[in-house]
Amino acid sequence: MSDATVTDATVPAAHDGGVAVPTRRRRRRTDDSSAAVARGSSRWVVLGVLVLLALYAVAPLWWLLVSATKSRGDLYRSNGMWFTEFHLFENLQALFTYQDGIFTRWLWNTVVYSGLSSLGLTAVALAAGYGIAKYRYRGRGLTMGLIIGSFLIPGSLLIVPTFILFTRIGFYDTIWAMILPGMFGPFSVYLAKVYAEGAVPSELMEAARIDGAGEYRIFFSMGARMMSTAGATIFLLHFVATWNTFMWPLVFLKGSDKWPVMLGLYSWLRRGIDSQYDLTGLVITGSLVSTIPMVLLMIAMRRYWRSGVTIGSLK
Repeated sequence: MSDATVTDATVPAAHDGGVAVPTRRRRRRTDDSSAAVARGSSRWVVLGVLVLLALYAVAPLWWLLVSATKSRGDLYRSNGMWFTEFHLFENLQALFTYQDGIFTRWLWNTVVYSGLSSLGLTAVALAAGYGIAKYRYRGRGLTMGLIIGSFLIPGSLLIVPTFILFTRIGFYDTIWAMILPGMFGPFSVYLAKVYAEGAVPSELMEAARIDGAGEYRIFFSMGARMMSTAGATIFLLHFVATWNTFMWPLVFLKGSDKWPVMLGLYSWLRRGIDSQYDLTGLVITGSLVSTIPMVLLMIAMRRYWRSGVTIGSLK
């Protein structure tokens, strides 16, 4: 072995109190510190991006909250991102008394449409997804192909045939025109099917069959409970989508007493100014009020995500 090689590998590079520090160890410490600095820099970059995205998401809600507290004059003259004189309670009073309190009716209609259709969709999707995932039958592949293929059909293409069908059977301008179509969704069935494959063990079902449980009892006592997280997700996604829907009630609902809140606020926005009220201010206040039920629903359903996928399992 040459002298140069021995020096690089074994000869101390420095002495500290008689103890030699190898060059290779010092180089390793330098590399570790450089990697730590790089990780810290990337962490700050990611944190900065997340903060910007959070501000981008919260800014419209902040503007809505600030604008709902302003008077008619301050709404147009003051800074849109900060408060002036507090007039929230006066705006709320005007909102719930205008046109004999029709906003309350619109809000109740939206709760009924969103709640009933979401409950129906959740029940249908969980049952269908569970059946497709846990049972083998002829045509199972065709069923999944039709479900996935239906993703490619835009919802707007279904408005005309559904309008003709509902007109003939007498569902036009009724509550059923808003509830029944929302109870069937291919994406929700697919989501429930994927979740059931991982959350409901086939061994547990076989054990229940050996104990004498029927298929319906197995589903309602074990399968549905173990799929509660998927059910909460399906319910929440559809509730939010139905709450914010606009095109469907615009086509199928004629009377203003049956409108949901989004269509009602749009009608006020088109009118702009009334003889006594600034309808733009009422629309802003109504938009703020209409977000409260969704926030409360999200808070109330947190426990379903915390519970995990083992709810209802046997120990």
